[in-house]
Amino acid sequence: MPDAVGLEHHEPTSLWGIAKRALACKDHRFQDLYRLLDAGLLLESWDDLNKNAASGVDRVTAEAYEQELIANIRDLAERLKRKRYRAKRVRRCYIPKESGGERPLGIPALEDKLVQLACAKILNAIYEQDFLPVSYGYRPGRGAKDAVRDLGFNLQYGRFGHVVEADIKGFFDTLDHERLLEMLSLRIDDRAFLDLIRQWLKAGILDTDGTILHPVTGTPQGGVVSPILANVYLHHVLDRWFEDAVKPRCGGQAILIRYADDYVCAFQYRRDAERFYRVMPKRLEKFGLEVAPEKTRILRFSRFHPGLRRRFAFLGFELYWNRDRRGELRVMKRTARKKLQQAKRRMKDWIRANRHLPGRQFIQGLNRKLVGHYNYFGLRSNQQALGSFYSFSIACAFKWLNRRGGKRRSFNWGQFKEALKKLGVALPRIVEKQREHVAFV
Repeated sequence: MPDAVGLEHHEPTSLWGIAKRALACKDHRFQDLYRLLDAGLLLESWDDLNKNAASGVDRVTAEAYEQELIANIRDLAERLKRKRYRAKRVRRCYIPKESGGERPLGIPALEDKLVQLACAKILNAIYEQDFLPVSYGYRPGRGAKDAVRDLGFNLQYGRFGHVVEADIKGFFDTLDHERLLEMLSLRIDDRAFLDLIRQWLKAGILDTDGTILHPVTGTPQGGVVSPILANVYLHHVLDRWFEDAVKPRCGGQAILIRYADDYVCAFQYRRDAERFYRVMPKRLEKFGLEVAPEKTRILRFSRFHPGLRRRFAFLGFELYWNRDRRGELRVMKRTARKKLQQAKRRMKDWIRANRHLPGRQFIQGLNRKLVGHYNYFGLRSNQQALGSFYSFSIACAFKWLNRRGGKRRSFNWGQFKEALKKLGVALPRIVEKQREHVAFV
């Protein structure tokens, strides 16, 4: 951009150098990280910032900030350099949960998001060299579907007979600040950089009723830096512990696969599964965390016990042993019943609210909803659940579009099918690509 001439440009090689050093020396403690938060890195981070996100307590929007972007970036970089930057309060809002109730969401101010994103880039350069392959959440080139696929692959070809489903109760609300900062200090020897993270952890929360809360634990869901901080915490609490302490004590194979605070463990022998089930709550308690009892259990899971009665849910999918079309036993994956019901309910609500749209515009919106569902749930062996969602959506559209004209029906089923064919409704499809699975056994 022309008016960026003279702006201090950030050299990506500095992050590459950090990553290279972190990989080569696992006990190296990085200094002078705070110095990297210059105008160049902030400008680079601005390009990656979600400009459509809601504004924070100061109500500054990305559109307004961008009108004087270079001047604003320079001013922010100068405040950081002179240690005059102060994190603003986090605006809290609530979003409805599918299961009922509401989930709190923290919305930082725009400049706080920007500095957090720059900070997250530095942290990622370090910790991507430390994180284990069993961790999938909020990491570049990895996602929930990869976690489900690799879990299925390992259960299919490993010698596992028992699964421990586990869930951490209110993880993002109970993460211990001081413990987290201690973990970060193992890799970071930069007080100014750690104080910056402490500012975001301790930032006051402005609730919807005007109350100001001062958090003692937790990190706001919605904070840009929260995902990498959560991964650092659980890397030490779970991943490394499982690798260094749990697996060596097992008599057979054992794996853990984690996506953020959702994880599943599998064991060859029941005694190993039971031992882990007993000690896991004690391990979490040591770091201020607690298991959710209603979501934690041991399940017999093997090719010798196929069928839907022995299934478990992970990241919106149900995994179970069953025979494929050729009669071979395989670990199958299908949309979890609860998630399918929720998806159908959302689709019904959308159709009812948008049935007034012109035909082509309505189908375009319907296709966006259908394709979004296929893109996540379109794994092999899930054709039946995909077909069920598609059939429900089409039947629901036929019902509510026919009610636009009062009692008189707008068209019959044959006319409707012809219109769908002409307008090009998105059909169910498998989007799972062939990839090299990660084996942990």
